Amino acid sequence: MSFPNPFFRWRPHPWHGLEIGPNPPKVVTAYIEITPFDLVKYEVEKTTGYLKVDRPQRSSSQPPTLYGFIPRTYCGKRIGELSPTAARGDGDPLDICVISERPISKSEIILSARVVGGLLMIDNGEADDKIIAVLANDKFWENVNDVSELPSVLVERLRHYFSTYKLVPGKESLTYIDSVYGHERAEEVIRAAMQDYEEAYGS
Repeated sequence: MSFPNPFFRWRPHPWHGLEIGPNPPKVVTAYIEITPFDLVKYEVEKTTGYLKVDRPQRSSSQPPTLYGFIPRTYCGKRIGELSPTAARGDGDPLDICVISERPISKSEIILSARVVGGLLMIDNGEADDKIIAVLANDKFWENVNDVSELPSVLVERLRHYFSTYKLVPGKESLTYIDSVYGHERAEEVIRAAMQDYEEAYGS
């Protein structure tokens, strides 16, 4: 029996081994680390590629959408240059929030996501953009092409979650949402993160 082509004998690293997507920057691959049902912050360990427990959520906030990152992207110099208030990118892959009508409760999955906008988040002086997308083959959201066409309360929930998920009572918060942007800016951010990745790690 022959193996399918392509075939990975060993599991690819989610950040470096998966493809960026079928039609970037419009349709990208999202690797999901957290679901709306999670009360623990999970993230991929950069060395091994396995999902690790980063921290239990301190507050009662839960992510309003699926949350993960776009493979083969990197928030470096170019991402920092797109933000007038950030000194640099945060040195991580580009984050993505994916909206799905049907509840998805599993993490460590990959999916195709159609980009509709994003949030410019500043975290301790670094640009930490959150791309907003819809599940690519989701019939419920198939006519949404820009963040302005999403229900305003959903965008509000995303803003609130990312404004508060690192909040520690009694301490000044260094994390805030600078702006919400549409699909054209989001695609520009993804292109910049692709270029930052190529410069840092090669194509």
